[in-house]
Amino acid sequence: MGEVGLGVIGVGTWGEMHARIYGSFPGARLVAVSDLDEVRGRAVADREGAAYLGDYRELLARADIDAVSVVTPDHTHTGIATDAFAAGKHVLLEKPMAQTVEECEQIIAAAERAGKHLMVDFHNRWNPPFYKAKRAISEGQIGTPQMVSYRLNDQMWVPTDMLKWAARSSVLWFIGSHSIDTVMWMLDDDPVKVYSVARSRVLRAKGVDTPDFYQTTIEFRGGAVATIESCWIVPNNTPNIIDLKCEVIGDEGALYMDCSHHRVLQKYTATEASYPDVLVSPEIYGEVKGFATESIRHFVRCLIDGREPMVTGKDGLRVTRVICAAIESARTGLPVSL
Repeated sequence: MGEVGLGVIGVGTWGEMHARIYGSFPGARLVAVSDLDEVRGRAVADREGAAYLGDYRELLARADIDAVSVVTPDHTHTGIATDAFAAGKHVLLEKPMAQTVEECEQIIAAAERAGKHLMVDFHNRWNPPFYKAKRAISEGQIGTPQMVSYRLNDQMWVPTDMLKWAARSSVLWFIGSHSIDTVMWMLDDDPVKVYSVARSRVLRAKGVDTPDFYQTTIEFRGGAVATIESCWIVPNNTPNIIDLKCEVIGDEGALYMDCSHHRVLQKYTATEASYPDVLVSPEIYGEVKGFATESIRHFVRCLIDGREPMVTGKDGLRVTRVICAAIESARTGLPVSL
């Protein structure tokens, strides 16, 4: 493929990141962006030298757009993604792929009918500590994995202020999807049983009807057991928006990862203490770097080279299947077999 024409549907905090990457990638051109917020959409479009289109269907109708990023609220993914495939576009779909197994299957079927690439943006697969951990596991450096402890939590600011649609999602969909995909990818194994516990007290009292947290245990076919903590009520005065830790215990070794409070850079001012981001998406000489941007760049490289992305719709379906099982388990108090 020659120059790739790209569009972004949804240019909030993360969609704007997609637009910045597309606007600066050699061999690619950001053609247009679409967002329901016209002020925000036009600001991003003007900054990146692209067109602004209020209705995403107008963006999909453009012949000079080969592929799109869908960076909209979780519950809107299915309709927009299937429309994009019907319009003959490749799609980079933000996680979670969709909130039901049936909707994931619908998106995959649409991609297959169109003969177009579908990538789900599980960017932790480009996170250096987790990449190194997966290599160590696959090379047998810690023996056979026995247990995994994975914590990915957000400050309460995320569901109460950052997201206007938190009540139509949950911490499991928003960040737990990353956690589950990362664990399955590292272990290269299939989950067979899910047990989860949730509570809905703190956020509901604040008018946001979504669970505060899920504590989820996943048993894998090979015998490993993973415990995944997904919480949306971390105090807002903690140094980082996220708290990400992971331990993998094998029968011949162990791996320990601190991806949020790693203290690579510590900053203390008169008003706060913080650990600035050096991994996710730091800006260096005006260009956004970090592992979260590498997944977006990977999608564009695959389009240019004509190859399938490393993360596909089947990966998104696997994650949604596990999350649906966790939600059902939390509702019934019983484990769910997959």
